[in-house]
Amino acid sequence: MRKEPLIFSAQPLERRIGRSSSTTSCNGRPVHLQDVVEESHPARRPSDVRRENQCILNDIRINNVGVIAEAALQFAPGLTAVTGETGAGKTMVVTGLGLLLGERADASVVRHGEQRSLVEGRFIGVTAVAELLTGIGALLDDGDELLVSRQVQAGRSRAVVGGVQTPVATLNAIVSDLATIHGQSEQLLLASSASHREMLDRAAGERLTLTLREYRQLYQERAVLQAELHELRGNARERARELDLLQFGLAEISALRPTAGEDVSLAAEAQRLQAMDDLRLLATDANHALSGADDGDWSDPGAVGSVGRAKKAILQLATLDPGATALAAAVTEVAELLNDLAAEVASYLSNLEADPIRLEFTAARRAELATLTKKYGATVDEVLAWEVSAAKQVLTLGTSDERSAAIEAEVMALGVRLAELAATLSVERTTAAQRLAAAVATELTGLAMPHAQLRFVLTALPELGPYGAENVQLLFSANPGSELAPLAKVASGGELSRIRLALEVALAIPGNTFVFDEIDAGVGGAVGFEIGARLARLARTSQVIVVTHLAQVAVFADRQWVITKADDGEVTTSDITEVVGAARVAEIARMMGGDTNSAAALTHASELLARAAKR
Repeated sequence: MRKEPLIFSAQPLERRIGRSSSTTSCNGRPVHLQDVVEESHPARRPSDVRRENQCILNDIRINNVGVIAEAALQFAPGLTAVTGETGAGKTMVVTGLGLLLGERADASVVRHGEQRSLVEGRFIGVTAVAELLTGIGALLDDGDELLVSRQVQAGRSRAVVGGVQTPVATLNAIVSDLATIHGQSEQLLLASSASHREMLDRAAGERLTLTLREYRQLYQERAVLQAELHELRGNARERARELDLLQFGLAEISALRPTAGEDVSLAAEAQRLQAMDDLRLLATDANHALSGADDGDWSDPGAVGSVGRAKKAILQLATLDPGATALAAAVTEVAELLNDLAAEVASYLSNLEADPIRLEFTAARRAELATLTKKYGATVDEVLAWEVSAAKQVLTLGTSDERSAAIEAEVMALGVRLAELAATLSVERTTAAQRLAAAVATELTGLAMPHAQLRFVLTALPELGPYGAENVQLLFSANPGSELAPLAKVASGGELSRIRLALEVALAIPGNTFVFDEIDAGVGGAVGFEIGARLARLARTSQVIVVTHLAQVAVFADRQWVITKADDGEVTTSDITEVVGAARVAEIARMMGGDTNSAAALTHASELLARAAKR
């Protein structure tokens, strides 16, 4: 039988359960589910008006993510629970939330048979990230509403924040200040020393944050200077050799004192001197053609004489015929130009004299310049450009020792300031470690771990690190007499879930949104009820969304969404809907393993809801 992907529809859960559906009690008397709700479950829905200065994820629409074809959820300002049978698609809701918050994704999240996944969400009250939003040019709706979307398809992912397309890293940087997802895999972070330090720094508060910010900035500045100093010291010999070569080249160029374009002008002059005989022969021929024979032979008047005779005849012609005036003007102009040309050619010829001494000098000078153009540039102009550049390099290399001394002094000064800041960080962390450990211990006692010990151990580093002078490690012991050991090595899955929740309750920043995925994994009913109570307490100052399989957790929710699936043998379909009233009682009964047609199960579920409402 072929199984089709899950398809989410918008069919209300009440249609399948029925608000006035009846069942039969153990004595056979019909019992109406609505009556059970009205009699034993007081209303526990707070106002949906968000608290002042609180940012909430108001709603989300998921399209083609995993098994989800289409789903839309609206979240309460307080605690929202997402429940449903195993395999119904709860994980895909968390996946959609993760995409919206900038988590990494690949094409595998796209629903089978579709081209892309799309997740859209709306945050209300985003003043905490107003500066970041202004920086990217994002637009807000109604003053404080931010629309975010994330699209994933084969080979690429796209994010849009406030109408502006941004890199996914930018989306994460913005939204991570508004919401955080805590899942089962996220508990692995509890094994990281870096995460232990981050938790401790969160607990220390704003003073440590500001100190750490200055420390990080100065630490980076010192690292840059140290790298430069290392390079200056490590390349001393190479710089000395380079300096000698540059100085030798500059001295060689200075000795010859070349001028711009000198090689070009010398080449032209040498060519002229070497062709002197040919030049005199050609100039003599031109002079004879223009001026005629040197002895005044009337039969060889040259061009000047011939034009002169033509001019004389045309001028006489013009006196007899006024129509020839234009001819007279033209021949006069030609005669003048020809006379000028003949004079210039004669002058050129008279100046053509062989100069073997100048030719020898030119050849020698060109040879000298060739020694420079072989080393420093193809032309004299390039040689002069190299000279300017080399002079600058010599100045830089010559002052490297001074630069090294200056950097060394600056590094030492930064080291002193970093040591002061690191000492302040150590004091703040030590105080915060005691305070946070005590707060978490109190929470763990309420979560049925009265003997649990949690301790932040600060171990001094051999030298200042990027975050201070110590390494932070979280140690844990679950039972009396047990030695404290690294948390990840000794805590069970259920214990990690409770520790994670206790830490979040203790570290909660009012106004943030927290998403918990199966945080109740590995715990039982009574502990689950305490987990739910603490989630509800966290939701007093922050928005909390929890994906849970425990009724004891779900009963504390201000709003509950249920994912269910149905299989007709051909297509598997799933519905997602908010449940209230009788439908919610029935869902709680199902989660408790009871028969939703049993009055006892429904009564038990209603009693659990009422009990949660009184906490």
